[in-house]
Amino acid sequence: MSDALTYRASGVDIDAGNAVVERIKPLVKRTFRSEVMGGLGGFGGLFDLAGRYREPVLVSGTDGVGTKLKLAQQLGRHDTIGIDLVGMCVNDVLVQGAEPLFFLDYFATGKLDVETTVAVVGGIAKGCELAGCALIGGETAEMPDMYPPGEYDLAGFTVGAVEKSQLLSGEAIVAGDVILGVASSGPHSNGYSLVRKIVERAGSPLDLDLGGVKLADALMAPTTIYVKPMLELLKSQPVHGMAHITGGGLKENIIRVVPDGLGLALHADAIVLPPVFDWLMREGKVAREEMWRTFNCGVGFTVIVPRDAVDAAAALLARHGLASSVIGEVVKAQGDERVHIG
Repeated sequence: MSDALTYRASGVDIDAGNAVVERIKPLVKRTFRSEVMGGLGGFGGLFDLAGRYREPVLVSGTDGVGTKLKLAQQLGRHDTIGIDLVGMCVNDVLVQGAEPLFFLDYFATGKLDVETTVAVVGGIAKGCELAGCALIGGETAEMPDMYPPGEYDLAGFTVGAVEKSQLLSGEAIVAGDVILGVASSGPHSNGYSLVRKIVERAGSPLDLDLGGVKLADALMAPTTIYVKPMLELLKSQPVHGMAHITGGGLKENIIRVVPDGLGLALHADAIVLPPVFDWLMREGKVAREEMWRTFNCGVGFTVIVPRDAVDAAAALLARHGLASSVIGEVVKAQGDERVHIG
């Protein structure tokens, strides 16, 4: 975020822009790391890498939160959608072994609402704290010709770094390696076009009880940020690969990090659908194969490790409050279909 000059350049009402800046300054400053140079209000964010890495490889990622935004706006819940935004970006760069260093956001709306903007940016700041990365910049734009009243759009961008020798490329993956599935908090930020259609067709039962949790709460649960536990895991266990389960679901994401000539044997009976996914499948009459391709189905992240490292990896994740279980293994590819779920 920036000062009144930047808001003016973006066409934002000066008084509203100043009010937002004053409210978010302490939130943003809480995310700063020792490497952040300067403060708020510059044209660019500064980050000093000197001395941290011998052979640094920078890993960048950008993403949004899709039509989960529509649900957030419908429910008037703006305080956690920023966590989703950060999670979608930092979990991606984490896959290659990188530590997210800093984050920037883009917030566009028809007319700036101070309370909504502060809530959204507050969520972004919280997500950055959870990931250990600094929120060093962003842009807020007011475009009445683009967005109707009450609507806004979000995008995020992150840069991480990893030692060249420790970059996770997937080359270490071999047949016999085990796939450890790490629990998600819910659908995270994928599949919400289908989610919203199912909810609408069901008569919008957002107050429906799903085992003690309302449907609205289950759908709006913020994306789990896996950064800190996984960075610790990388230091202590022989991790051969990782995958962030986003668009494409379990069926299409894990295979992206597996070398040619190898495939995946996923165990359907090891993946128990949490209540929100079970409801979506039943209410939407979604075929199980489509569930695998659309949702994370309760597994938000996967780690590929040698079989003898599974117990230690699972124990470390448990100490961080992350449930995990073996959901499959790496096998030699047979034919064109490299992913088998059975």
